[in-house]
Amino acid sequence: MKRFAQLIKTLDSTNKTNEKVKALAQYFSLAPNEDKVWTIAILSHRRPPRPVNTTLLREWAAELAHIPLWLFEESYHIVGDLAETIALIVPSSTNSTEKSLTHFLDEMIALKPKTEEEKKEYLFQNWEQLDYYERFVFTKLITGGFRIGVSQKLMTKALAKATDLDEDVLAYKLMGNWNPSTISFKDLILEENEKDYLSKPYPFYLAYALEDPPEDLGDVDEWSAEHKWDGIRAQVILRNNEIFIWSRGEELVTDKYPEFQQFIGNIPNGTVLDGELLPYPDGQIGTFNDLQTRIGRKNVSKSLLEKTPVILKAYDILEWDGEDIRGKSYLERRTLLEEMYAHVISNPKNWDEKSKENKDFSHLLETTDLPLLLSERIQCNSWEQVAEERKRSREMRSEGLMLKHNHSPYQVGRKKGDWWKWKVEPLTIDAVLTYAMRGHGRRSNLFTDYTFALWQTKEDGEKELVTFAKAYSGLTDAEFRQVDAWIKKNTLERFGPVRSVTPHHVFEIAFEGIALSKRHKSGVATRFPRILRWRKDKKIEEANTLEDLRTLIPTPNTQGRQSAKSNEK
Repeated sequence: MKRFAQLIKTLDSTNKTNEKVKALAQYFSLAPNEDKVWTIAILSHRRPPRPVNTTLLREWAAELAHIPLWLFEESYHIVGDLAETIALIVPSSTNSTEKSLTHFLDEMIALKPKTEEEKKEYLFQNWEQLDYYERFVFTKLITGGFRIGVSQKLMTKALAKATDLDEDVLAYKLMGNWNPSTISFKDLILEENEKDYLSKPYPFYLAYALEDPPEDLGDVDEWSAEHKWDGIRAQVILRNNEIFIWSRGEELVTDKYPEFQQFIGNIPNGTVLDGELLPYPDGQIGTFNDLQTRIGRKNVSKSLLEKTPVILKAYDILEWDGEDIRGKSYLERRTLLEEMYAHVISNPKNWDEKSKENKDFSHLLETTDLPLLLSERIQCNSWEQVAEERKRSREMRSEGLMLKHNHSPYQVGRKKGDWWKWKVEPLTIDAVLTYAMRGHGRRSNLFTDYTFALWQTKEDGEKELVTFAKAYSGLTDAEFRQVDAWIKKNTLERFGPVRSVTPHHVFEIAFEGIALSKRHKSGVATRFPRILRWRKDKKIEEANTLEDLRTLIPTPNTQGRQSAKSNEK
């Protein structure tokens, strides 16, 4: 436990990636194998069930510290983290423990079915015998809220350094439903498995945001445009009659999208497609809000598959016939992709050399049940035409355009020059600040997390403010301090860490997307809301209405709609 607590302390004290990787790699080189497995599990969000609820934790910590609960709660709201608050208020101890991380976690798993008195005795015993940072880590493990700024990718990189194994292979090994209580480090990490390489994805090529006018890119004839789809970027891998789906976050999500099992036997082995997973209800591209009904589901029911089917919008091909073709130009890869697509959805008897030679597959585009569509490659004669296409983005349910140089290879990571994303301007609306909550980290002593509302006319003709979005970014530090001082003087009610405030200030809120939603009081969900500016020039009566917000919801182009059974040309 000492070694693990020291690791967390090191990780928590730096934001430098190289230092985090170094600390993790050193830990994985020295820690006992059973502790390594649990550390991997904790950092990849496979924590054991929480044995004690947070209400009891707060009450018992206040009791052990001999302070009233209200004082603990006030301290908690200022510190902003429960485990850190408990570590600070519980009396300091010079004791320590020799128990391993695995020993503690085994105890916590056994603690869950015990009585409250037994749980309280266990917590008191350990809080009193651990030093500050061990107590902090121990409580983090109890609460299950272990977030320390370490991504699974960063952990995998460190594990690769410690074991000399390939990062992509390790990423695959760590996926699935393995149990840290029963699996050994040898079985999880060290054992060679040919299947590890079968699923290996390619590093994703990422684009930079276009900040200068597109004309600065040169001759428009050298470029192709595609819509930037608002879904989940993924690689679909078909090898040895198996399919593997990797998200851009390097998460294996094959079991989350069972509809793609249809690709096996229809798309040739040795094929890797790069594309976007998109919701496709009623034969048209849905919103990201639709896709969220599928994200994170452990079990995908038949009714959910019918309500929110998912398709792959393919826009690149990285492997063909088992060969890595990333070095070919974008146009060469695109041609192969179109040939593969036409072949897959057509009757094989129509696949002839004449079709290949002429690159004319229009007569082959028959109906198919496969959840596969091509992302249209848009060729324009001028940058003005490209700009006009960009204006259609929300109508097409996209975020803007991707601009790709025709001769560009498929590179690794984010590279400047060949791929650019040209997103649409954000939607904006003027809203009233109605609630505020303390921030986190360096802003934990300031009210910086805001809730905003818009006007709605009730049946009796009176107007009321209805909340619609939360935002916590977009103001300068000086502006946050000004708003914080005003909030503290104009609080109406307190709800734990949240305060309702006198409606007075108007802010311009920007967001990327918008959709109807039954989960929100306003009936509308916004995507990536943030504060654009503080409208000190406006009175609250001049703020927008919910009706104004609803007018921003795009209406899909019905003529552009198509079922996955009537595929694109």
